[in-house]
Amino acid sequence: MVEHANLAIVRRYYDGCNRADGEQMMSTFTPDVVHYFVEDPPVRGARALAEKWLSFFEDGRSATWTVDHGIAAEDEAVIEWSLVYRRRPGVPSEVYRGAEWFYFDEGLIREIRAYELVGGDHPAELQDFPYSDRGYPSGR
Repeated sequence: MVEHANLAIVRRYYDGCNRADGEQMMSTFTPDVVHYFVEDPPVRGARALAEKWLSFFEDGRSATWTVDHGIAAEDEAVIEWSLVYRRRPGVPSEVYRGAEWFYFDEGLIREIRAYELVGGDHPAELQDFPYSDRGYPSGR
């Protein structure tokens, strides 16, 4: 079975993350890409997003992302992912898991919504996401 083109782009993006290759990551994004998070403010722009993931490799840290499962149709893709992350050499790795929803524009990633909770008292909403503008219900 041939993989959907959107999932192939997501895998290329994740491969760029794993290889700490900012140019490869940016080649999968529109220039104005936005990545929304539950625990952090959104990151806007291709370079800023690549730099966020490159920072995971500073000071001897290591990170390996996997696309564990995905589905795609038209201009969207949804994946489940895992991240094996070592915050500093000599300490055990931690495993994080989550899901991301991707929107594409002309074959490039235009928007990413990351759903991950790593504990604590965090809201279950993406920060600064335009929920009401997109017709989502509001409890406010």
